[in-house]
Amino acid sequence: MDYMKRLYDLRVDHDLRQEDVARILKITSQAYGMYENGKRSLPIEYLITLAKYYEVSSDYILGLSDTQK
Repeated sequence: MDYMKRLYDLRVDHDLRQEDVARILKITSQAYGMYENGKRSLPIEYLITLAKYYEVSSDYILGLSDTQK
């Protein structure tokens, strides 16, 4: 599984819109959409922020593990 799918799944599982996640990252919703759609690579600082926010490991977001923590 690639991280774009994980980003989408985590967002939907938490009942968030792209705008909500963008606000957490302090970026535009268009910029966040590009990460979720694979048009841009996710910067490491955003990976860390999202892992902390969703309370999952960065390996889980990256698709390297199926264990969330």
